[in-house]
Amino acid sequence: MTYEFLQHYWWFVVSLLGALLVFLLFVQGANSVARSLGYTEEGRRLVYNSTGRKWEFTFTTLVTFGGAFFASFPLFYSTSFGGAYWLWMIILFTFVLQAVSYEFQNKIGNFLGPRTFQFFLVLNGIMGPLLLGGAVATFFEGSNFIIAKDNMIDAASLTPVISRWANASHGLDALLNPWVLVFGLSVVFLARILGILYVMNNVADDDVRSRGSSRLIGSAVPFLILFVAYLVHLLLKDGYAYNAEGVIFIEPYKYLHNFLEMWYLLVLLLIGVGLVLYAIGKEIANRESGNSRSIWPAGIGTVLVVLALLLCAGWNGTAYYPSTAGLQSSLTIRNSCSSEFTLRTMFYVSLLVPFVLAYIVYCWRAIDKKKLTRDELHY
Repeated sequence: MTYEFLQHYWWFVVSLLGALLVFLLFVQGANSVARSLGYTEEGRRLVYNSTGRKWEFTFTTLVTFGGAFFASFPLFYSTSFGGAYWLWMIILFTFVLQAVSYEFQNKIGNFLGPRTFQFFLVLNGIMGPLLLGGAVATFFEGSNFIIAKDNMIDAASLTPVISRWANASHGLDALLNPWVLVFGLSVVFLARILGILYVMNNVADDDVRSRGSSRLIGSAVPFLILFVAYLVHLLLKDGYAYNAEGVIFIEPYKYLHNFLEMWYLLVLLLIGVGLVLYAIGKEIANRESGNSRSIWPAGIGTVLVVLALLLCAGWNGTAYYPSTAGLQSSLTIRNSCSSEFTLRTMFYVSLLVPFVLAYIVYCWRAIDKKKLTRDELHY
């Protein structure tokens, strides 16, 4: 295990966690359309009860994703989480609102009323995927930060800070880039697609399922338009590359070159897109079916697509976090990673991950052993 191998390995682990997080955003997606899926109060409660059994998986994966980044690529953590803190604070705040809303929306003595907390769930269902998608888009579009490692060894420096944001917006300026919004909105509609498919698989209620197909079409069309538009933009845009000396430079069609040179990522991308389209088409064609399982091909496809995109952003000599304020401040898996000792030690710890995943699968199956019906609302 060379240092270079460990750098690539940990970028793969972080990318896989990011891909799983995007899949688990089906919780936010279902909540954002809960009022249209569940037209009645009981229907909405069924949707919220269904997603309420899974929101911990999403939140835990978000925290694990951040922790893995902190341990393996600490310079990114300090730059993005420390510099773009307004963006990340809004994301975390909406997730906290989600947790509080699940707990208190139907509590006796809730003076705000259930609708207030249901509004918070919808807010998280829209803002969470939008801002997380926007944060991922900055891996390709860049962010406005400066890296100054010399500050750590400058005895005259009163504030030995390695990285700082180049403006006062602290991350919110990314939303002024229209392509960041395009990618963020595509994640919003993808989350809705996954949420609708999950509810149709998890809730045994004809009234809720009868609306699923039409809502699915209403989310699938804008998703496909936005995603295809951004993918074409990504393949045609200039990218940030670095040479053997670590010097960063602009390379035309960098991401297109990455997919052609790392053909296996292109295969993953195409298979993933195919699985998502298959799941959508299958659900629309079998709208009367009472045994929907389309969430699984759609979920697997989502993981493959996001994994391919994130690996394309960091592998093959690519700067995964470009700086629009200073080209040489851009972060790569080489200049932002932990020490070899740290990465090697964590490698052995990561061998326990399959056991953790097995436990998650076991818990998931136990929770979903019985589909939700209106009967449980009266217990």
